[in-house]
Amino acid sequence: MGGKMASYYPIFLNVNNRLCVVVGGGDVAERKVKTLIEQGAQVMLISQYLTKELEGLARQGAIQVMLRDYRPGDLMGAVIAVAATDNSQVNHQIAEDGRQWGVLVNVVDDPEASDFIMPSQFCRGDVVIAISTGGHSPALARKIRMELESYIGPEYDSLVQLLSQVRAELKKSGSSPTGDAWQKALDLETLLPLLRAGRVEEARKILLDKLT
Repeated sequence: MGGKMASYYPIFLNVNNRLCVVVGGGDVAERKVKTLIEQGAQVMLISQYLTKELEGLARQGAIQVMLRDYRPGDLMGAVIAVAATDNSQVNHQIAEDGRQWGVLVNVVDDPEASDFIMPSQFCRGDVVIAISTGGHSPALARKIRMELESYIGPEYDSLVQLLSQVRAELKKSGSSPTGDAWQKALDLETLLPLLRAGRVEEARKILLDKLT
């Protein structure tokens, strides 16, 4: 093995309306559950105990809960699973079962036992920024995320929505700017201040002038 940690292929996975299993009911499991709910996943939580917030989510019907220990076969039909118990033996069993059932498993705090790791991330609408250090330093990933959060504001989501509208408008007119043309048109120093000020139509005209 040589002690070298795995390298990871970064992807954004669509879990909307798909089953995701979380095993464990503590604070770490709670954070994982919240993130999955935000992405529209159908979350099944397996644990004999739950945090107060997880209990609340269960009462609201936001998650399904099995108040018992993990059993082989619990991962059937899931797209991903998170092993977040305080028992390393159970967590590794979940990882092994995941490989048997074709389910990708994240074992919290154990990248080497995991099929995938979860990055530190934040969203500005449809703009999602994810930072990973390959499992070497979650603290650094979080630090970088916090730095970027202070720099990338909600105006970036406004820009995404504007670009989508402009693309549709150009496509309808039969125009198809090249990738290089888009890069030149995306003058962030001009566009972002306009969007912060709510001057969307002015930003739209600038974009169209540069692209046509």
